[in-house]
Amino acid sequence: MGSGEDTGAGVAGGGGGGAGGVVRGAVLKALVVVGGVLLLRRLRRSTTRWDHTRAVVDALSGEKFSREQARKDPDNYFNLRMLTCPATEMVDGSRVLYFEQAFWRSPEKPYRQRFYMVKPCPKDMKCDVELSSYAIRDVEEYKNFCDRPKDQRPQPEEVIADIAEHLTTIHLSRCERGKRCLYKGSTPPEGFPNSWSGATYCTSDLSIHKNGEVHIWDKGFDDDGNQVWGTKAGPYEFKPAPKSNYDDMFSPLNFSAPLTLEKKIESSFAIDDQ
Repeated sequence: MGSGEDTGAGVAGGGGGGAGGVVRGAVLKALVVVGGVLLLRRLRRSTTRWDHTRAVVDALSGEKFSREQARKDPDNYFNLRMLTCPATEMVDGSRVLYFEQAFWRSPEKPYRQRFYMVKPCPKDMKCDVELSSYAIRDVEEYKNFCDRPKDQRPQPEEVIADIAEHLTTIHLSRCERGKRCLYKGSTPPEGFPNSWSGATYCTSDLSIHKNGEVHIWDKGFDDDGNQVWGTKAGPYEFKPAPKSNYDDMFSPLNFSAPLTLEKKIESSFAIDDQ
């Protein structure tokens, strides 16, 4: 009788443990489902139109060089410095960046200065980010903008007032998973009006890569479709500024080149494409 009671208690306890296991399993499954839903929502939130815009702004910002291309193919590429930084934000949330390019050895003398306006693509377009370039009313006021302390730069209201004529617009889309790039896009096939060095229109291709590289290919064409400026070998590949390197100090690319080298740029890269 005593052992029977013990056995009965043991069976009852076993039954209770089984029910508890079922409950715990159900709770665990519920937590997994809830966690999955929350993760899915977070992933969806990370790919909103404005998140794409911020990602492009972050990728474009900073100091980048075409040093490696200039080393490997000096006949077609120069060691150029590309510098971009936030300038202001518009009322609608569009980000305005200041952009300049210069020869590596003379960063204080940029030959190209622009404002970039970055915002989501219109909802009716199949793209993620719209990147438009604008001329600057007084470029002298903005030389080395990014290198200056913020209190010595033109202020946000001045930046907005100095945004001049629209030059080009590139529509960027997120690259497919597994690709090397993050975003890529181009101007429309017909390009935009351009009168520099015999051109009547220009086109631009841009790709942003996972390692921080930015590839830019600007080209000018005449009425007959002949390319009259811009590189023909491929885009300029700007890579993030490396940490100071002893070898770089003695690189031939870091010493002043003959004046004829600067003149050669007219056949491979537009100094002023307004």
